[in-house]
Amino acid sequence: TAVVGTVSGTSISFGSEYIFNSVQNSNYTSVSFDPNTANKFVVSFRNGNTLGSAVIGTVSGTSISYGALATFHTGFTLWTSVAFDPNTANKFVVVYRAATAGALVGAAVGTVSGTTISFGATYGIQGDAQYQRIAFDPNTANKFVVVYRDSANSYGGSIKVGTVSGTAISFGSAVSVTASKVIDTSISFDPNTANKFAVAYVNSGNLNYGTAVVGTVSGTSASFGSAVVFNSATTIDTNIAYDPNTAGKFAVAYVDSNNSGYGTAVVGTVSGTSISYSSAYVFNAADSIDTVTAFDPSTAGNIVFAYRDS
Repeated sequence: TAVVGTVSGTSISFGSEYIFNSVQNSNYTSVSFDPNTANKFVVSFRNGNTLGSAVIGTVSGTSISYGALATFHTGFTLWTSVAFDPNTANKFVVVYRAATAGALVGAAVGTVSGTTISFGATYGIQGDAQYQRIAFDPNTANKFVVVYRDSANSYGGSIKVGTVSGTAISFGSAVSVTASKVIDTSISFDPNTANKFAVAYVNSGNLNYGTAVVGTVSGTSASFGSAVVFNSATTIDTNIAYDPNTAGKFAVAYVDSNNSGYGTAVVGTVSGTSISYSSAYVFNAADSIDTVTAFDPSTAGNIVFAYRDS
């Protein structure tokens, strides 16, 4: 199900709920708006506990209408993540884990025509990987990065740089974010600085501390600065977003297990590849899970946190 929210100052009002898939067990959802087409978004999800599917939604006021479902993977699917290419209208990439032998993480290009989606071939990213997330570089056409937990890197965090050409995808070699075991990875590009992105993750090799690191893309590879802890306590569900109105600023939402599981956020400030953090801010003083954060590109400083309130 999806719902439109309207922000007024610091208040949010919601329209009616609109179902995009009337099948039980629709989960692992991810959503992305098309920056080139007003009111158009895509949702990727696991359909009926099995299929990898996607659908186009169109917003009118607080109403939503949908196109037909399209399937990008006919087998058992986990951890979908989808992002539109900001530089190419009607193009997006979905990444997912195929829960089959080898547990391949794959990617496919989706092309939108009206409210119809067609998919190109699947391109393998990594076998036996998890928690994959995708982000496009708004400053570099056809370029994106996927972050994931990598069995070939001792279950540490790795990234690959992807390049789209039509419906084909090519990948550079894997680059280690950290060799320490990770979970709950997330990624965001800085819209104000070409080739610059940040990765947030739970460092399960370091007491489950919440950690972030700045990366720089060069061609089909990337390099990283030093990782910096933003929560020196057990952390769950990191989700990072850069502020499109302020260069070098991002926010990370997370669950702070050492503070009663409260929904919490910090602001990160990037200088080169160094990060400094603000104090922590609680946005839900109750047990929280599944945190998500997004900045409003039209209103400087506005940020929305979504979460499940246990």
